[in-house]
Amino acid sequence: MKLYEYLAKSFLAEAGVPTPKGRLATTPEEAEAAAREIGPCAVKAQVLVGGRGKAGGIKLASTPEEARQRAAEILGMNLKGYVVEKVWVEQQLNIDRELYLSITVDGQTRQPLVIASAHGGVNIEEVPEEHIVKRNVDITTGLLPFHAREVARRLGLSGSLAKQFAQILTNMYTVFRRYDAELVEINPLAVVGDRLVAADSRLNVEDDALFRHPDLPKVEEGTELERKVKAAGLAFVQLDGDIAVMANGAGMAMGTLDVLSHYGGRPANFLDAGGGASVEPTAQAIRFLLETRPKAILINIFGGITRCDDVARAIIQVKQSEGIPVPLVVRLVGTNDEEGRRLLAEAGIHAYTDMGEAARAVVEAAYGKGA
Repeated sequence: MKLYEYLAKSFLAEAGVPTPKGRLATTPEEAEAAAREIGPCAVKAQVLVGGRGKAGGIKLASTPEEARQRAAEILGMNLKGYVVEKVWVEQQLNIDRELYLSITVDGQTRQPLVIASAHGGVNIEEVPEEHIVKRNVDITTGLLPFHAREVARRLGLSGSLAKQFAQILTNMYTVFRRYDAELVEINPLAVVGDRLVAADSRLNVEDDALFRHPDLPKVEEGTELERKVKAAGLAFVQLDGDIAVMANGAGMAMGTLDVLSHYGGRPANFLDAGGGASVEPTAQAIRFLLETRPKAILINIFGGITRCDDVARAIIQVKQSEGIPVPLVVRLVGTNDEEGRRLLAEAGIHAYTDMGEAARAVVEAAYGKGA
């Protein structure tokens, strides 16, 4: 379960990590009142996605009136499928430079893994490997003070900043263990004069451990559409692209995204229609795809329990009832595939048998260019 920034910061502050003063607001008036108490501030959308600043979800305000205006601009925004319902009004920081610090789970060693970099404030995936410090933690002994000091030294920190960094890392590890976290992240860990401050943070708690934390606030994850599709019994994740994808089976869906990306396509979603969906659930899945307003749709079915003729009937049902206003590319192979392709052909829809050819075709249809 992902927690909002303001919740992550509250748990970090409770453990002794320095955080900026802030208040939660759900209306512009509350944001104005918070700014009167805090002073010059940053108004930050509280949604469970990254890249809020670039998307206009973080704005600075110098006065309470300006904070009210900024909150009015942000509240109600749709950020990557999430409607902003609350903002965190936070003290502005005069940041000299930015560090990165996180603790996550290393799947290979099955140990906590500290990741740190002197290059913070960006996606850690974009930082060259030589600028990243990694250190596994033995779960039986925990993160000892000399481990934290070693990470600080490898980042090039010294003096007071090194001591503060080591203490922050130690306190972060306390949060990581206390809440059975998958991830605790501070990015950026801001250098403000002679102080270190957690300017932004994330805390993701392992779902299977939530029963041990009944006091944690329940945060409902997923966009409105993701929750609606999930309620229909389908696996669905919204992505940043513009070609909607449906496949049967998680592996097939992931493979479809890879092939689509190989040909230059940008997947708008991951939708696994399941391994044996009949006509109506499949038709409903297509309707969900249309709600994302894609440039094109790619349906990739390898029929096993799923019958290709049922998939074809679902496509035809949607086409005849609501219409499909964007290019549709279908690949059908497997159980009853000849019947499925025949039905589609009668409805004026060509079905491919090769996944690569289908992916290339949908990219051309969406962007009007070759693969």
